[in-house]
Order: sequence, then structure tokens, then C-alpha cells
Amino acid sequence: MITKAERAQIVADDELGAGNVLHRLAVYGRPEHEEVLWTDGTWRAPDGSHPEVLTLGGLRATVETYAGFYHSRGVRPRDVVAVVTASSPEFAINFLALTALGAIPSFANAKLRPEIVREYVRRQAALGVITDEDRFPVLSGAGDPDPGVEFVVTAADVRPEHRELLPAGYPYRHHATDPIIISHSSGTTGMPKAVPHTHQSLLYAHLHALRVFMGDGMTRLLVNYPGNHNAAMSTMMLGLLLRAPVMMLSSQVGTDVLDAIEQFKPSAVFAFSGTYAQMAAEDLSARNMSSIERYFNTGDAAHEAHIRKLITQGSHEEIGPDFQRHRVPGSVFTDGLGSSETGYSMFNNAHRPGSASFGRCIGKAMSFADAAVLSEDGRPLPAGEVGRLGVRSPTLTPGYWNDSGTWHKLRLGGYWLTGDLAYRDEKGYFFHLDRAPDAVRTAAGIVFSTRSEELLLRELPGLADCTVVGIAPDGVRADWDGDGEAEAYALLQLAEDARTPDDLTAWVNEVLVAEGFPPMAKALRMDMGELAVGVTGKVLKRVMRERARELVARAENQVAVGRED
Repeated sequence: MITKAERAQIVADDELGAGNVLHRLAVYGRPEHEEVLWTDGTWRAPDGSHPEVLTLGGLRATVETYAGFYHSRGVRPRDVVAVVTASSPEFAINFLALTALGAIPSFANAKLRPEIVREYVRRQAALGVITDEDRFPVLSGAGDPDPGVEFVVTAADVRPEHRELLPAGYPYRHHATDPIIISHSSGTTGMPKAVPHTHQSLLYAHLHALRVFMGDGMTRLLVNYPGNHNAAMSTMMLGLLLRAPVMMLSSQVGTDVLDAIEQFKPSAVFAFSGTYAQMAAEDLSARNMSSIERYFNTGDAAHEAHIRKLITQGSHEEIGPDFQRHRVPGSVFTDGLGSSETGYSMFNNAHRPGSASFGRCIGKAMSFADAAVLSEDGRPLPAGEVGRLGVRSPTLTPGYWNDSGTWHKLRLGGYWLTGDLAYRDEKGYFFHLDRAPDAVRTAAGIVFSTRSEELLLRELPGLADCTVVGIAPDGVRADWDGDGEAEAYALLQLAEDARTPDDLTAWVNEVLVAEGFPPMAKALRMDMGELAVGVTGKVLKRVMRERARELVARAENQVAVGRED
């Protein structure tokens, strides 16, 4: 970890930003022999090896080799180069190399359908693409004689001798407003939105935080965000600044993360809520999680039931009544709500054993940001009223790449709309209710699907997970922006040893009605394999609506067959 003097040097560095972290470390006099980046074995180095870990000197040499390679391919400042791979470490290496040239890496999730990736890359007007062997045929023109780029390469094309081809003036000197990355939204509704961030915006929140804290519990970082997400890059850079070893894990599967925790022994884990849900479904007592001090979540807010289980593991330090630090059992889970566009979580709510601030509370807006619950005409609503969540922040993307029209449609009253529904209380705490397209207008009132899921998971221990969706008649829109009505269904994933009543609908509705929530038309059991998730692990509610129709039809058919028998 950095000393107070090192931290002061970082926060006083006016040139530091997301585009030059690796090169500023040399100015700070960081030792070249320090091990800084663990690679999980998914990335092929220029010498053909698959190194487990890179020292700072080794990382610098690798980045220079990649930069020389790209320069030899004609990449110049402000050129866009697409990066499409399943390896998180490979995203990190390419990010550092391309930004060192002043170029703009455009990341695409390798789980996107091939035709989506190809069209997405075209829309970025990318000069070239680096990808893996599995995706090379599609992106290099298989079935399409014109891939729309000047080159398509893989890591095997980068060789040690390319380090000698660096341009004069390397590394590039960035201005605060220079774009340094294009990542994309989750793509749950089709073509992802291309989200750029700048030299200043992507690292703004971390540098802001370094001004006020030393990084408690941040001595060893396991980064489990998808490698194509800008949060993975900003967290990796935070680790470099903190002198905290970083492991970039390419898999977001819960059991893989638990394996990595036992192997790497991180003090802090960074992941999305879907991964935490999978981790919480496992028997954590059978795992060695003693190294854990903190979890960090962004994207969708996490569920209370999952948080409570995770924070029973590990330990953390607290200041006692004697004003001394004491290590206490249990870890801290910092829940946040953010997106690719916001560049960082806009809210912060830290949970530790004994915490009571749940109920979909996402906390207050970060100190550098401004948030409001807005009416349909953009007026900030008073406490207690439900509306659209809007944010303003220096971390916000300057707009969608090559798509200003879509960007401006998501602005209201000077705020950027997150797509979420929320309210705030009298003390300024915000509470997340649902995504606007996922709310369900029923005859009994509006069902906020996420809030209903939260309550059911908290009150029904037999649930491993659940998904609430609405089914409307054909041609009827019954979400927040609609004016029709639908029926709400709870799709339940039960724990293996769960003891549940025969009437699942009554079981679920007893909990909902007691809390004053509208009831479900029906609760149906769903196997784990029937849950549809997107490329970032988010539940695809639009797909689950169709799956709900199938489950309802199946249940009705079974009843009909039973009557015939």
C-alpha cells in the first residue's frame, strides 16, 4: 500500500489521468520488480507464454511491445481500435498500450452475438480489431468479404521485436478531455450503446477518493467485472496507484470467483450483483474466505439476502471506543448503483454485520455527484414521491459515440436519466425500486419487480433467487411508461433443500400483502437453467417475460391433464 507521502504525490499530480497511469508510476519512482498484475492464464504474451503474474517492469515492457506493434499497423492518436476477447487481462494490456499511443480502444464483450459485434465495430469507425482465435474468422470477414476495418489481428501477431517500433514522443500526452476508452452498455435490448470516457472522467472518482482515504482493506484486489467494462479498467488502475496487487479474472461465474479467492487471497473483491448472487448460493462455510475485508458492487444494486450471507465471511478493521483500530469478524459490502455511462457508482451504501440500512436503500449521492428523483417534465420531486432517477457528475460520459441523438433523449432537466425508478426520504437517502421497463401496472397497483424480489428473498429462506415479470395482452403496454394492465408473476428458484408449501402463490402473496405490495397472479417454480441472463450477467426481463408465458402454459397444461386423469 502507498504511504501518505506517495498519496500526496498522486493527488498533486495535475497530469495524472486514466490515459497515463502506467507512465506516471515511473515519475513516482515505483520499483520495477514489484509484482502488480495477475493474469489468470487467459492471455498470450508476445513471447508465446501465458504468464501468471507481471511485475511493473514486465507490464511496462509488454505495453511498449503492443504499442510498437500498433504503431507499425498505422495506429495514430485518436484512431479507434476495437478489442474483442474473452480475456480480462488482454483487455487491460490493450487498454494500456493503445492509450499510450493516444489511440482509443473500443471494447466489446465477447459474449455478444457475432453479427452484433461486427455491426457494433462498424459503428465505431474502427481502424482495426484485435480479437481472439475463436472470433477471428467472423471479424476478419468470414461470410462477409468486407469486414470494414484495415486489420484484424490476434495476440499471436504481437512479437517481442515490436517493442523497437515505438513512435517518437511516446508516450502520448493527454488533455483532460481526450477520449481514452469506448466501452458499451449491457446490450440487453439489442445493439449496445457505445460509451466513451475521457482522460479525466474515468479516473475522477478514484482520485477524488484518494484525497480523503488511504484505502482501508485495499491491499490486494480481485477484479471480477467483465474485462470489457470500463469499471474493470478503472479498478485495475486504482490498484496500480495504491501499490495493491491486482488479479484480473475473466470469468464472472460465482464458483470461479470463490476459487480465485482461495487462490489469490484478495482483501477486496469487485463484481456485479449477478456474480454475488451466485456466490451467495454456495456453501461459504466450505470455502476459505478469511482474506476478505471488502466487497464492492456496481451496476445494479445487490439484494439484501445475498449481502447478508457474504458479509459473514472474513474480517475488517474498525475504530473502537478507545480510538484504536481493532479487527472484527465479518466483512464490509459497499453497494453501489452505477452504469457504463456514469463511469463510477453514483451512490454508496456500506453494509457490515448488523447493518439495517437495506430495503433497496442505495444511500446518498457520492460527494462529487448530484442526483434527483424527477417528474416527467424534469422537476425534482419532493421526498417520498416516485419518479425517474437522474444524475449529474464529472464522471459522466460526454455522450454516446457516433449517436448524439440517443444521448440527448436520455437527458431531462439537466440530468442524465439512469433508466431507474426511485424515491428519496427526508434525510436524502435514495431508494431504488425498479427499472422503468420492468415495472408492472396491474389491477392491484404498480408492481416494482426488483423491490418485490428483494422482499421475497429476504423473507423466504427457501428461495435461492427469484424473478418478477409482467405478462400483458398482445398490443398492451403495461410498464411505467404504459397505460395498460398486466398480470405479475413470480418465477422462483428454490434452494436444493428448501421446504416449501404446495401453494407457492399463497406463500409468496402472504409476504407481499403483509408489506402492502400488490400480489402476484401466480408464483411458479423455475429451474436454475431457465434463468436468462445477458452478456454482463444481468437478468433479461424481456426474455423472462416470454419464459413466464411458457411456464404458465406448462402449468395450465399440467392442470388440464390432471383433470382428464
